[in-house]
Amino acid sequence: MYTKAFIPYRGYYSTPFVRWQGSLQNEHPVELAAATASKWLAGKSIDPKIFEYLVFGKTIGMLWTFYDAPWAAALMGNPDIPGMHITQACSTSTTVINQAAAGVETGLYETSFCLLTDRCSNGPFTVWPNPKGPGGEVISESWMMDNFDGGPWKGVAMIQTAENVVNKAGGISKEDVDRVTARRYEQYQDALADDRAFQKRYMIPVEYKISKKKTGLVEADEGVTPTTYESLAPLKPVIAGGVHSFGAQTHPADGNCGLIVTTQDKARELSADKNLTIQILSYGFARAEKAHMAMAVVPAAEMALKGAGISVKDVKAIKTHNPFAANDLYMANTMGLDVMKVNNYGCPLVYGHPQGPTAGRAIIEMIEELVMLGGGYGLFTGCAAGDTGAALVVKVS
Repeated sequence: MYTKAFIPYRGYYSTPFVRWQGSLQNEHPVELAAATASKWLAGKSIDPKIFEYLVFGKTIGMLWTFYDAPWAAALMGNPDIPGMHITQACSTSTTVINQAAAGVETGLYETSFCLLTDRCSNGPFTVWPNPKGPGGEVISESWMMDNFDGGPWKGVAMIQTAENVVNKAGGISKEDVDRVTARRYEQYQDALADDRAFQKRYMIPVEYKISKKKTGLVEADEGVTPTTYESLAPLKPVIAGGVHSFGAQTHPADGNCGLIVTTQDKARELSADKNLTIQILSYGFARAEKAHMAMAVVPAAEMALKGAGISVKDVKAIKTHNPFAANDLYMANTMGLDVMKVNNYGCPLVYGHPQGPTAGRAIIEMIEELVMLGGGYGLFTGCAAGDTGAALVVKVS
């Protein structure tokens, strides 16, 4: 599908993810992401003016959202370039990277920057006038809670969509869900081994304001809940008759990440190791039956694999956006995978779900895993609001 789009090795970063209402709860996500990206670029001696375009991803409205992409570009140190703002729920990162790759592939630009951010904390409330309402009562929306509760399909909460897939597919028990959740926490521990050696391959600290004169520094994920099968087993399902307890689902979070997408020659120039090549091969998308969001991950993955000209048996590393443990079980059962070998070194189920940058961090971790494995194909796939899915295949040589 793509032949010209590459990512420099270590041409990416992610901040730690912080559970909502934690240390980053009052930071403007655009200002924070731009400041973090600017510091990261400076640390790598990369002039932000090498970028010809900014592809920006954010899902939750904040002050000055109308200006997001060009504003972020200016704050990063390149006030002369335009950009676009993509918001596609939890598929935002995947779609942003695809958009950047398509621009390189078609010659729109040679070097672009993908900046992904969100702040789930202190989410905004939107109010619209409603002159015809009783007494002129306004229409209002909580950007976070009302959309977690189904948005236009009010009452169909996100967790209900996961339970719908369990009921439709069959063969998934609460014990299965709890065992996979416990395994995901074990895999995350591998990323923390040796003083977080794996995470330090890509993760950078993020600075936040405590007061006008005092700042703090978040160096590692904040708010991760220690989990074992023994701690999960006694927990009751959130929905009566279901399989997911509160322990088997993700939590909202805050954070940001960034990636460079460019030509092969420029990627080599910017790479931390010129012997490594990271190529973006293909993108996939899908929409599942209404209120069966977790099912979308499979056709999206199949489309991306077909576009790359490979099968799932050719893939060395698989990462997913898994807000519920049943997402991974459904995918593994459908595609013939060992569910316990997916999502090495961490996943959103464990470290949280800031939406915009969620898939971006997972893709970055997948690239680093492939490097450690000596190269190969990597598949990322995940679901998103509206029963949609998006997937990406990369190759590390």
